Amino acid sequence: MDFESWWLIFLPLLFGLGWLSARYDLRHMMSESRTLPDSYFKGLNFLLNEQPDRAIDAFIEVTKLDTETTELHFALGNLFRRRGEMERAIRVHQSLLSRSDLPARDREHALHEIAQDYLKAGMLDRAEMAFQELSDTRYGKRAAKALVRIYETEHDWPRAIKAVQNLGKLTGESVPQAVHYHCELAELSLAKPKPDTETAMKEVRQAMDLIARDAQATQASKARVQMTLAQIAQANQDVLAQRTALLGVLEQAPGYAGLIASALVENFKQTNEQADLLVRLSTHYADYPSLDLLSVLFVLKREYEGSAAAWKFMREALRHNTSLLALNRALSLELPQQESSVEPSDEMIEKNPMTPDLVSQVIGPHTQRLDRYSCQTCGFQARQFYWQCPGCHSWETYRPLRLEELSGAKV
Repeated sequence: MDFESWWLIFLPLLFGLGWLSARYDLRHMMSESRTLPDSYFKGLNFLLNEQPDRAIDAFIEVTKLDTETTELHFALGNLFRRRGEMERAIRVHQSLLSRSDLPARDREHALHEIAQDYLKAGMLDRAEMAFQELSDTRYGKRAAKALVRIYETEHDWPRAIKAVQNLGKLTGESVPQAVHYHCELAELSLAKPKPDTETAMKEVRQAMDLIARDAQATQASKARVQMTLAQIAQANQDVLAQRTALLGVLEQAPGYAGLIASALVENFKQTNEQADLLVRLSTHYADYPSLDLLSVLFVLKREYEGSAAAWKFMREALRHNTSLLALNRALSLELPQQESSVEPSDEMIEKNPMTPDLVSQVIGPHTQRLDRYSCQTCGFQARQFYWQCPGCHSWETYRPLRLEELSGAKV
C-alpha cells in the first residue's frame, strides 16, 4: 500500500483542532458555571445528600436571584408536590404561567405540572379545566388518562364513558373499564326506591356490545355483566332469567363461580331443584376449586345427603386443596348442632380431646387474616370483593380468591 506523505501534515492538524475544541468547551463550561449562583450548587449538594428541605431553601434563593431559570422552577415545583406542599407547588407553576415571554412549549409543560398539582390537592374542578386545555398538545394522552381518573373519583360515569372513548381513540387500545362504567350506571338505576330495570337493561346491553367488539374481553368484565343481568332479573322477579344469567357466569367466567354460588342456591330453592344444582356445582368445583364454592357445596351436601356425606366430601377436598378457612367454616356449621345435642362425656373427650369446638377456637383467629381478598397491584386487602381497588383505583385487580387460595389457583 502506497503511503501518502501529505498524511504527515494532516494528522497533526486534526489533533490540533481537537485540542482547540476541547479547550473552547472547557472555557465555555467554566464561564457558564461562574454565572450560576452558589445557591444552585448548594441545592444540588443537598439533594445528593438527601436533604430535600435545605435543597428547597437553596433553590428558592436561586429563583429569587434569577427569575428566568425555567427548568429550576419546574424542579422546585416537583419537589414541593412530592413533599405534599401543594400550595407552594401551585404558586411556583402559576408564576411560570404568568410570564408573557414563556415559550409555548414551556407553557404547556407548566400547565401540565399545575394540573397535576390540582389533582393531587383534590381540586378536581381546576384539574379538569387544566387537563382539558392540554387535550390538543403533546400531553394529550396523559391528560385524557387524568380526566378518566377524575370522573371515576367523582363517580360521574357518563363523562367517564366519553373520556375513555376519547382515550381509546388516542391510544388505539381498548379500555376494559368502560364495561364497568355501564354496569355502575345499571346498578344505580336498580338502587332507586322504584328500580328502573329498563334503563339498567339499556346500560347492560351497551356493556355487552363492548365485550362483543373486544376479542380480549376479560373474565372479570363478562362476570360482572352476567351478575348485573341477574340483579335486573331479580328486580323483575324473573326466576328463570336470573338463573340463566347466573349460570352464564359458570360458562363465561368459570373462575368467578364462588361469587354467585350462594345466589344460585337461593334461585334453585325457589323451584326445588337443589339436587340438580348440587350436581352442576360439584362438576364445576372439580375443574375450578374455590373456597366459597366449597363452602356452598358442603352446606348443600349436608342438607340433602347428610352430615357424613358432607364431611366425606370436605375431607377429600382438603386433601387436594388444604384450607384452614374451609375447615373452620365447616366446623362453624357443626358446632350449633353439637350444642343442641348431649354434652360430650369425659370418656368421649379422653378418647378424642380435639373436639370441633376446640379446633375452631384454635384455628379461628388465624383464619381471620386469611379471609380477605387482595389487590394484585397495590396489595390492598378487603373482606369484600371489589371490581375497582379502593386503594390504587385500578380495575379488575382483585381475583375472586381469598389470600389463602392465591397460590396455584386456576382463574
